[in-house]
Amino acid sequence: MKKITNFLIILCVALFTVPKTYAQLSISISVNTSPPALPVYVQPACPTDGYLWVPGYWAYDNNDGYYWVPGVWVAPPNPGLLWTPAYWGYAGGVYGFHAGYWGAHVGFYGGINYGYGYGGVGFGGGAWSGGSFRYNTAVVNVNTTVVHNTYIDRTVINNTTVNNHTSFNGPGGVVAKPRPEELAAMREQHVQPTSEQTSHQQSASKDRNQFASVNKGHPAAAAMNKVGGRPVNEQGHASTTSTLGHANTNKAPAGTPNRPANNANAVKPVNNAASQQRVQQKAPQKAHPVKRNTPKAQPKPEKHD
Repeated sequence: MKKITNFLIILCVALFTVPKTYAQLSISISVNTSPPALPVYVQPACPTDGYLWVPGYWAYDNNDGYYWVPGVWVAPPNPGLLWTPAYWGYAGGVYGFHAGYWGAHVGFYGGINYGYGYGGVGFGGGAWSGGSFRYNTAVVNVNTTVVHNTYIDRTVINNTTVNNHTSFNGPGGVVAKPRPEELAAMREQHVQPTSEQTSHQQSASKDRNQFASVNKGHPAAAAMNKVGGRPVNEQGHASTTSTLGHANTNKAPAGTPNRPANNANAVKPVNNAASQQRVQQKAPQKAHPVKRNTPKAQPKPEKHD
């Protein structure tokens, strides 16, 4: 009972130390330890027209702590919607997780610099034009052979060198408060993350190499080109240790014995191969039969009169 009372006191303090509209953001989980710093990674190219970038973030598991959900290109639930990233906030002695959401405008995401258009305020990676999305290639990576609706606007680039990749808002982290336009966006109607986004986070929670306790802040899969697609590491190369997506379907998951993947009858091909080898060893005997030594016909004796 005492623990519950203390939690309620902390929650009330957190709610009353911020503007009322700011407090409307739901906190889905609270923990006592801060999330790790944001990893710096290369963004994979947008795979198809209409996809929007959802930056990676640290999620939390009650048993194993923080794990990294890779940044990924996803299809928005409806045209015209923009993504407000999730973020961690510190208040009242606890770190609270604020889930991301879709909306007509980008709301407050803690002032966190996620990069690739999410510099801490708003979004500079593109904009909707009618039912089509235009990509700002000055800040996002787009495959222009697939996506042609692009433009270049370098004014949104933050020229200030950022050495601090703190992943939470509040004392000891990023000091930022929501602007009037962000408060207005927070009051608008929101759409929850899509089922693809939910499954993406669940998949990340099942890969041990995504947990900070294992990767020391450098996840095996830092980003992906799409949900269930190709995982890449911080340098943008195909990840060789991640079990996410389809890039490593021929590799056994970490911590499992080495075995041929995706083949319940893996022993059979080995036996078949051995049989084929034995047949090939016998085949030359059929192709080049051994000649038999047959006696030559003896000449007939000559007749004498």
